[in-house]
Amino acid sequence: MASETLTTNMSTEEKRPKRLPSATVARHRHRPRRTSRWRGWLYVLPAFAVYLAFVILPGLQALYLSFWHWDGVGPATPAGLDNYTQVLSDPQLRSSIAHAALLILFFAGLPIILGLLMAAVLARHERRGSTFFKTLFFLPHVVPLVAVGITWRWMYADNGVINSWLRAIGLESVTRAWLGDFTFALPAVGLIGTWALSGLCMVLFLSGAQKIDPSLYEAARLDGAGAVREFFAVTLPGLRGEIRVAMTVTVIAALASFDIVYVTTLGGPGDTTTVPSLLIYRLAFSVGKVGQASALGIVLTLLIGLAVILINRFVRTQES
Repeated sequence: MASETLTTNMSTEEKRPKRLPSATVARHRHRPRRTSRWRGWLYVLPAFAVYLAFVILPGLQALYLSFWHWDGVGPATPAGLDNYTQVLSDPQLRSSIAHAALLILFFAGLPIILGLLMAAVLARHERRGSTFFKTLFFLPHVVPLVAVGITWRWMYADNGVINSWLRAIGLESVTRAWLGDFTFALPAVGLIGTWALSGLCMVLFLSGAQKIDPSLYEAARLDGAGAVREFFAVTLPGLRGEIRVAMTVTVIAALASFDIVYVTTLGGPGDTTTVPSLLIYRLAFSVGKVGQASALGIVLTLLIGLAVILINRFVRTQES
């Protein structure tokens, strides 16, 4: 009987799973995490390689060249901080930054306001054909900016569509060569940016409005809120994250604008539409001052970074 009991206990011990040491268990627990972490890095690696090759390395090279006098062909000579001193003391640079600051109103301010209005209307009144209008408003952002600039240059011409419409409604005295006028050239270029970026802002705000809890709208309507009060009490606070993204993208587009200005006015008439990115192009490829162009590029990058930081701080202050 004792032998049978002993045999039964031995068989039970053999069937019972052996406990692994705590260190072994911990090793097995952490192994999947390490595998998934390396797998994630493998997914990111191709995009990071492209970013490294076309953004980080050229940026570091521009930073290096900004401390040299170089015409792009011959030997380079050390410049120290001379390029930065000349760039920061150049009145043309200050005027180009002022032009870019004015473009922020057209590239960022007006598109965000129009995008909010269009998003509020389309989100509140979802009707047949809304998808068509969404696609129509977003289409300018898909079209290449070079094609946009060429099209608007034709429209702004003396015999273009805009002047033809003004003559048709009896406002011939208002017509002018819009892109050749010293007063209206920069606002005319800015309106192109407004047309191109409003659709992007609208799509961002529409996607954000879909995440707002519908019960908030129902509560506002029960309190007797109309369309305007509902927008400011429910929709606008719920879109703070999307507004931050829209402000960041559009402000960067305004400060780094090149395509539209180059195609439409080439910085003219005079220097009334010259912006920092166009000035970088002129210094590097027309004048042969690659060092100064690199220094101006670094200054512009720092300016854009400062603008992004201020936007994020402003939005966070509003959220708190």
